[in-house]
Amino acid sequence: MKCLYIGGYGPGIETIGGGLTRLASPSFLAAHPTLPVLYAVGELEQGWITALTTEGGLAPLDERSSDGHSPCHVAVHPSGTLLAVANYGDGTAGLHHLGPGGAFTGEPITLRHEGAGPVPDRQEGAHAHQCVFHDDLLYVSDLGTDEIRRYTLDGTPLESLRLDPGTGPRHLAFAGSRLYVVGELDGIVTLIDGESRQGTPASRREVVNQPSHLAVANGLVYVANRGPDTISVLRADDLSPVAEVPSGGEWPRHFAIDGDRLYVANQRSDSVTVFALEDGVPEPTGQAYEVRSPSCVLPA
Repeated sequence: MKCLYIGGYGPGIETIGGGLTRLASPSFLAAHPTLPVLYAVGELEQGWITALTTEGGLAPLDERSSDGHSPCHVAVHPSGTLLAVANYGDGTAGLHHLGPGGAFTGEPITLRHEGAGPVPDRQEGAHAHQCVFHDDLLYVSDLGTDEIRRYTLDGTPLESLRLDPGTGPRHLAFAGSRLYVVGELDGIVTLIDGESRQGTPASRREVVNQPSHLAVANGLVYVANRGPDTISVLRADDLSPVAEVPSGGEWPRHFAIDGDRLYVANQRSDSVTVFALEDGVPEPTGQAYEVRSPSCVLPA
């Protein structure tokens, strides 16, 4: 059985084949690149980050404040020496140094931001939603200000990438120098390639869509669509549609691609569904795991 760590809004982190590790609202997970350590955010008003060892089952290693409100995403630099967290509630992001064993060390660098967007009930202020390391820069999608914020690894702010008003950028991914961004508020996937930009709807279904996660693999872009409850597949070179398939549940919050398998966390139907990738297109396997309110899937 494949080992999966599943975070969400239930009683803790579910390890498929390994039981439950109780934590409060561990809504997103990330793995250390070289150590048997994973990191979880606690999406609470007083946010936290927990480091857990994966040897012999999950066990707490270290914990500290996320230095912000409602952290919703965490990422680890490929060097394994730096962790970034996005605090949705107050829009801050943070950089945390990691020691040789994967525990936190030193003081965090807090990256504060201000601004707003044209959608008053969602963009009244900054809302950091995802942190991505790329080419030794930190990229932070800000749903509240329609920006992709950029920082050096010491926290120095660089010029932000601005998106169309009302985009609500949620998740992003790189393929080489190409940047793909999905807007939660406008339902559009945008490809940024140097000075060139193009966009396409994340879903072709005629229902309101609030896309969640986006990933790029093998020349294809995958997007989870909440509302249509589908996974869309687009060609990475021109965003032309390849397929759009049911997610196997309700409100696909996140997915993970692992080899020839795709795992979808369907938050509102309490399930993680398993797909086989046939020429890149998700095909249902009939396999699913029952997990309360899942919001992140991390293959071991």
